[in-house]
Amino acid sequence: MLGPVFHRELAIAPRRSRLYVSRSVLVVLFLLLIATAWLILSGSQHVRDLGDMARFGGTLFTILAPLQLVLAMFFSAIFAAGNVSQEKDRNTLVLLLMTRMNNAELVLGKLAAAMVHLLSCFLAVAPVFFAMPVFGGVDYPQVLQCLLVTFSAILLCATLGTFLAFRQEQTFQAVSMTVLFLVVWLAVCEFFALDTFSPWRAMTRVTQSAEGGIGFPCFAFVASAVLCGWATLRVRVWNTVETERVPSEKKVEKTPAVEKERHREVWNNPVLWREIRTRAYGRRAFLVRLAYALIFFAAGFAIHQALGKMELTFYQENTDAALFALRMFLPLALLSLFLVNAQAVTAITGERDIRALDLLRVTDLSPKEILCGKLGGIFWNTREMVVLPMLFIGYLYGRGLVSLEIAAYLFGGLGVLLVFAAMLGIHSGMAYAASRSAIGVSLGTLFFLFVGVAVCLRMMLSLGGSFQAQIQPFLAFMVGGGVAMYLALGARNPSSAMALASFGCPFATFYAMTALLMNYTLGVFLVVVVTYGFTTAAMLIPAISEFDVASSDDGTPREGSGGS
Repeated sequence: MLGPVFHRELAIAPRRSRLYVSRSVLVVLFLLLIATAWLILSGSQHVRDLGDMARFGGTLFTILAPLQLVLAMFFSAIFAAGNVSQEKDRNTLVLLLMTRMNNAELVLGKLAAAMVHLLSCFLAVAPVFFAMPVFGGVDYPQVLQCLLVTFSAILLCATLGTFLAFRQEQTFQAVSMTVLFLVVWLAVCEFFALDTFSPWRAMTRVTQSAEGGIGFPCFAFVASAVLCGWATLRVRVWNTVETERVPSEKKVEKTPAVEKERHREVWNNPVLWREIRTRAYGRRAFLVRLAYALIFFAAGFAIHQALGKMELTFYQENTDAALFALRMFLPLALLSLFLVNAQAVTAITGERDIRALDLLRVTDLSPKEILCGKLGGIFWNTREMVVLPMLFIGYLYGRGLVSLEIAAYLFGGLGVLLVFAAMLGIHSGMAYAASRSAIGVSLGTLFFLFVGVAVCLRMMLSLGGSFQAQIQPFLAFMVGGGVAMYLALGARNPSSAMALASFGCPFATFYAMTALLMNYTLGVFLVVVVTYGFTTAAMLIPAISEFDVASSDDGTPREGSGGS
């Protein structure tokens, strides 16, 4: 029933080293978090009895279970969407449609092929959660329901990513629409308190008690079956291009020898011209920008309505309203960073998959022209993701919620982070020959820097104790994150600048989050601008001097069922 696509992935997956590396890294990550939490507890207070151990176990479970769910949802959706999109970018999906495989074998085969890697990581982490009842504060029914919710979330998100990838034209559309759907889904469920349809709310109820974790898995299985059935019925319709045939006599009439042909004028930088003036990312790329704009205006209207119910005075006396608005602004800004990064990495991987990068490298275009053209096209194609957050900052200043100084810090910091996200995507796309690897490393690095460090900060606040006793374990954790970031970004072209940037970004992000809690706004701004500006330069300068792109013609098996 699953077909040859799944059987091929099942045979090739054990040959790839990343299958074992990802499982090992994930297990080591959770073990390090447990060890770090224990060092925080033992360093800040005395463990006197079983009650202290039970409270530690319960707190640890409430932190790690949602973290596992967020990781599972994010990477399963992105991985499944990229697994299908690379077939389209390499024009191998057309070959698969020409074979004897039916629609069910194609759709279920690609979904199951993506689930091989995802379920392998999920099963590797499961023993860590089964060991948590040893501390106390959590029992085995809670662990079982936690794993059931996580598994159902993996299945539903992977199905959603596969469905949207078959529906959309190119990788950027598939990845971006998948991220937007996840955000809208979770936001709507939180706003209307839909426990049955939200994995986050189901996981929250599971961490509090051993009840309430069955409704969402049932919904996930039904929704996955519906999406798979819909994709199975429409996959050939979505991926078949119809061309209108023109009679030969009409062609002769419309092309007289006297008629002067019209040609489009190409700019001095043809890369920038192609990015802006052509449909380089498909005919429906505007849907991504439209969806983000609708999400942004809906969130902005909700914030405006909530602020209208508060008694607003000048910003110095309106701290609560300002904190509320900024807290709502952070998810929108983080979503902008992810979408800009997705556009940047797919701008390079898409060119490689159609063999266009090889043509660019043999032209008389300089690496500076190619890179500047790509950067200009990235920000043009994501202009809503850049302009709307800036306008929201202006709205906060005009409303009197923030001062001119804070508004300037927000403008400058967000601008630097947007450029960093774009350059990170280009760097990952150039460093990795496989599209899925480049997308995973690029988005995963952003995820670690902002979401991962936020989880560490939440762990510090949850476990309590003095800051001096907690900082030492987290310094070791930041060093481990820096090593992983250096291996991901600087393994192919190592340099001292990249090493300094890789180790500096986790520490700078951690300091910025902690300093922000203490209202050290100037320190946060300077650290963000200097650290991420330096990291952007560390990736930008080598790319300008030499447009060095990784090639997959090294004897390693290419990814994708149709590309071998």
